Amino acid sequence: MNATAVTIFLILFVLVTVVGFYAANWRKADLTRLEEWGLAGRRLGTLLSWFLIGGDLYTAYTFIAVPALAFGAGALAFFAVPYTIIIYPFIFVVFPRFWSVAKAKGYITASDYVKGRFESRGMALAVAFTGILATMPYIALQLVGMQAVLQTLGFGGVGGAGQDIALIIAFAVVAFYTYTAGLRAPAMVAIVKDTLIYITIIAAVIVIPTALGGFGHIFHVANAKLAAAPIPHSVTLAPTLYAAYATLALGSALALFFYPHAITAMFATKSRQVIRRNAAFLPLYSLLLGVIALLGFMALTAGVNVHGDNNLAVPLLFEKEFPQWFVGFGFAAIFIGALVPAAIMSIASGSLFSRNIYKEYFAKNAPPESEAKVAKIVALVMTFLGLVFALAIPVQFSLYLQTLGGIWILQTIIMIVGGLYTRWFHRTALLIGWAVGMIVGTAMTASVGFASSFFNLGGVIGYAGIWALIANAIVVVVLTLVFNAAKMHNGTDQTTVPDYAFEEGPTEVTLG
Repeated sequence: MNATAVTIFLILFVLVTVVGFYAANWRKADLTRLEEWGLAGRRLGTLLSWFLIGGDLYTAYTFIAVPALAFGAGALAFFAVPYTIIIYPFIFVVFPRFWSVAKAKGYITASDYVKGRFESRGMALAVAFTGILATMPYIALQLVGMQAVLQTLGFGGVGGAGQDIALIIAFAVVAFYTYTAGLRAPAMVAIVKDTLIYITIIAAVIVIPTALGGFGHIFHVANAKLAAAPIPHSVTLAPTLYAAYATLALGSALALFFYPHAITAMFATKSRQVIRRNAAFLPLYSLLLGVIALLGFMALTAGVNVHGDNNLAVPLLFEKEFPQWFVGFGFAAIFIGALVPAAIMSIASGSLFSRNIYKEYFAKNAPPESEAKVAKIVALVMTFLGLVFALAIPVQFSLYLQTLGGIWILQTIIMIVGGLYTRWFHRTALLIGWAVGMIVGTAMTASVGFASSFFNLGGVIGYAGIWALIANAIVVVVLTLVFNAAKMHNGTDQTTVPDYAFEEGPTEVTLG
């Protein structure tokens, strides 16, 4: 361990812990109510929600995995840049409608919405089940970034015991202040986290290329090393990967904001206008992501030896190129970058379970206090299970599940987005289409041993999630035509046309 790096790292972690516990006092409210605990009372303005959404979507795993992919596979890693750009016009158009109907009807989860729109408990359960299932490995993978940082800092100890103890302590702290303050905690911590990350990346893009001889030299050396690898790659995309790259970017873009934690962060904003502003300003994170991906090429040029673990590329690069005090600063940024999304994922999962499983199937008349208490307990359980995944289950298994998670989340989009614009789709067709998409996507990934999310369909190598979504859509359209022709009942719509244009009411104006 380097004393300077570890000291700076610990000071910043303590700072974040203090901020997390203080968050319970921000705009004090009754945290025994699920809307206050899980959505911060829907009071987040433009700046705070920008930090929260950015901190929610651009995680520690992003900071580690994207450059790791560039380090090992070259240009393919940059699929993450276009997908975080093309999604924002979609968000600008779609999510104000989603926010409005959720606010007007008091919906807290996406499952609440599909149940109200189609009067379908089955659809609500499908969305809740998919969301929780896809979130679990996502929480676990946040620990991959944390483990890489702790290992490089020297917390490994005998048999990795020191590293495990540090992770347990960190997640216990996060779980406690999340239980206490709800969404307010990650919202406040996100300000610190994103500030640290921006400073770290700006420093990296200035200092490291200067030390390595400039970007021209970096691309030249990285390309030569990628070409010489056992499986050759390049800093430019091979024509055979065009379809894979495009479908992966498109599928990832569509899935990004339909994870439960992303919907939670969007529902927590105080108005439609806040969502539109965020859709305009969040691409700043995409610029940051492009620089993060380049760190993989910088690590290749710097001659970093990852000893078979590409996830160590960025930590080892920082350790090699920065002074120790800044190593501690940068590592704290990555480490804290795991805490915000992990907390929001746990909160979102807790809300889904409490609202759409516990209250729907086990305690229909549960008072609001019980609903919130169950959500808090489930959030703790999700945090604990994520920790167990990271410590007791091979990382590769979590990677497989996270790959499937994106494919699964895609299958809920037709239910949600289709419902936002039309009632033409039949609820039974939507549910069957979801099941078909889940089965097809999982089967395609299983057929290649879960080693990849790509599947060769008719000679075109593409993202399995998109192929599954197409199958889902075909089934939905065909069965809707059949069921509508047969005049099968399609449920009673609880929403009204004005709900989809609902603006913030007097409560939001009063609270600023």
